[in-house]
Amino acid sequence: MVISTVLSNLLDPFLIFVVFAAALYGLVIGAIPGLTALMASALLVPFIIFMDPIPAVAAIVTASAMAIFAGDIPSALLRMPGTPASAAYTEDAYGLVMRGKAASSLGAGVMASAVGGLFSALVLSLAAPSLASVALSFSSVEYFWLGLMGLSCATLVTSDSLVKGLLSLFFGLALATVGMDPTSGIPRFTFGSVDLLGGFGLIPVLIGFFAISELMRNACIPTETRQKLPPVGPILRVSLRGLWSHRVGVTKGSLIGTVVGILPGAGSDIAAWISYAVARRGSKRGRRMDDDGALERITVASAANNASLGGAYIPATVFGIPGDAISAIVISVMFIKGINPGPTLFMNQPATIYTIFAIFFLANIAMVPLGILMVRAFGAVLRLPPVYITPLILLFCIVGAFSVENTIIAVAMAAIFGVLGWFLAANGIPLAPAILGLILGPLIEQTFMTTMLKAQGDYSVFFDRQIGSWLAYVTIAVWVVVLGSRVIGALRERRAARPGAS
Repeated sequence: MVISTVLSNLLDPFLIFVVFAAALYGLVIGAIPGLTALMASALLVPFIIFMDPIPAVAAIVTASAMAIFAGDIPSALLRMPGTPASAAYTEDAYGLVMRGKAASSLGAGVMASAVGGLFSALVLSLAAPSLASVALSFSSVEYFWLGLMGLSCATLVTSDSLVKGLLSLFFGLALATVGMDPTSGIPRFTFGSVDLLGGFGLIPVLIGFFAISELMRNACIPTETRQKLPPVGPILRVSLRGLWSHRVGVTKGSLIGTVVGILPGAGSDIAAWISYAVARRGSKRGRRMDDDGALERITVASAANNASLGGAYIPATVFGIPGDAISAIVISVMFIKGINPGPTLFMNQPATIYTIFAIFFLANIAMVPLGILMVRAFGAVLRLPPVYITPLILLFCIVGAFSVENTIIAVAMAAIFGVLGWFLAANGIPLAPAILGLILGPLIEQTFMTTMLKAQGDYSVFFDRQIGSWLAYVTIAVWVVVLGSRVIGALRERRAARPGAS
């Protein structure tokens, strides 16, 4: 009975039209640097509020899934991540494109994203109640160690210099301290400016560090020596072959993304960074610095990127607790439309909730053909002369920075961080750890202070809980292994450099 109702809902022509239109909308928004999946979902609300419940939720589900993937397109073709999660593997994706492997780079992104989304949709459909109960057992202790584990990725994704990576990380953590103290509510480092009470916005910083700094770098290169964008080539055939070759990595990324997505407040950003770090240091293939190693890291992180979206809907649908900001919007729309998330939803409206789950499968299947079409359209536009493209990209950067906070100060921040990003990159200091510090700094500080207040200053509380202690030991082990390998590598290099060394 439920299955027949779900199938009849999916075959509704209006629902199919809504899914298709939302897919195109999400791809366009996600491909513009600074316009995130969250923004794509929020901008849809005034339009879908007049729809029936299922098409309304389907529009947000489809648009957000497409926008998260579409952030990989400017990341690979422009070295400008469209979403914060795409920043994790921007250098690998862009490097492959510049070496004539655009089809492999972008194909790996679209196929891994689709598989990751399908995997999380399967988990969402089969195991939502039991997995959500695990997520609810997390306290501030577990979130502190989870954030610290994510922060450890900054050391794992820094390949050349640990010192420069840590310098960038501490710079990002310093940026995260600007604004209101999360515990006392006292302004910090605002210098009397009301505009800094909310701290430095992630999107203006991201646009400045990656987009504007890249435009500045290109402006310093003479036109005749500037490297042109290579043709994309056949995507589908190459991506299918690469998907099978990297099937273990895709599975690993899907698992990580789903688990991290289940945790309320974690989101796709943390999932992408953790999975990228696991691929970078956790497998022989991912440690390689050739094209195959770059593809391994892209597929793992891309799969986790989209898998986290389905994972976030597990606590949202089962307990009404949003896993991230996008699922919070979906919960609001569901309440407005008379769909009350929670355990009773599976008993009172099973056809409705399983239709929503089925839309996840539909959206991720549609991602493959529509994503390939979007890649080709984006690539065709970028082959126009730079004199036309550069002002257009700069305009999108300004619009993206302004639309997040609706203030001119956000545009000024993007410009300032553009200069800073150009300076840091010119001196070989990686930008990715700074972004990770800005993302995870507030989470780590807030959970640490909350835990200390509850435990009255007893530090042993961080090792008392079972899950928290396991996360603590894993995090500490990561640092020991990374620092130990760096020290051993430095000693070996010093020994090899001695006169007469064999």
